[in-house]
Amino acid sequence: MTEKITHQNLILQPQDNERLANLCGLLDENLRQIESYMNVQISNRGNKFIIKGHEDIVPQTSDLIEKLYDISREEELTSKQLHMYMNKNSDSMSKTEHEIPDDEVTIKCRKLTIRPKSKSQQEYLGAILNNDLTFGIGSAGTGKTYLAVACAVYFLEKDLCKKVFLARPAIEAGEKLGFLPGDLSEKVNPYLQPIYDALYEILGFEKVNKLIEKKVIEIAPLAYMRGRTLNDAFIILDEGQNTTIAQMEMFLTRIGYGSKTVVTGDTSQIDLPRGSKSGLKDCLEFMPRVNGAHITEFKASDVMRHRIVKDIIKEYEKRKK
Repeated sequence: MTEKITHQNLILQPQDNERLANLCGLLDENLRQIESYMNVQISNRGNKFIIKGHEDIVPQTSDLIEKLYDISREEELTSKQLHMYMNKNSDSMSKTEHEIPDDEVTIKCRKLTIRPKSKSQQEYLGAILNNDLTFGIGSAGTGKTYLAVACAVYFLEKDLCKKVFLARPAIEAGEKLGFLPGDLSEKVNPYLQPIYDALYEILGFEKVNKLIEKKVIEIAPLAYMRGRTLNDAFIILDEGQNTTIAQMEMFLTRIGYGSKTVVTGDTSQIDLPRGSKSGLKDCLEFMPRVNGAHITEFKASDVMRHRIVKDIIKEYEKRKK
């Protein structure tokens, strides 16, 4: 049976040349990206678009373009942003999981507006805003670290916290920090690069460096938190699955008054020595009984990286069963 090909006319209102340029991209590169991802053909003259393709895909593409045009008022549509929105829009097999409520949580920072791209991200953002301690558990690419950093920046800009503290266990390659060259920041930077990348995207390179110089943003390996109590701070522990039980207990007992804490991790990617139980897996067993704590579990369908990554994760999950 041959696929039925159809076309649909779309007129974007109100006509705004600046928003149209943002939507289409330089030399229409954004439109070409949408065509490739959705397997359609798109032509336009000004705000009038014609979409041609399979009868099931054309309406989805039309809806996507209208949503992107609405978003273009406040947000620059980069290739990365486009991919995430298309990933959400075109995943018809798990469509209900990606529906966002009308009262979606939006994080408005000075440089960027961050919107949830899935139901799990919506739950996660709401949990961070409404709880003292939030866990984001799931595969790489679900946005758990990026959204935690976005919330930290939001709290800093709104004077809801006095500083941001970022920690990550530095054990992936098995080195001891003392044997690495440079000062403390230089030693731990390679392990904190994902957090740096998120900060640079949300705040900008110069602003991040100024805040680090003033110690408004502080980075440290997890071990350096021992003996400290962090009040009025936004605290993020990334890669929590690589903490031992003792390390996790130490971290969770550092939380001070007026602080907001987020722990992220992927319990399927534990790099601890064989026989060591993950501190994250251990605390998740009793955390549901702790008032003021919330756990958001991301699924493979929440992965916002390249479409192929989502499929690869699903295949690995099948092999583990």
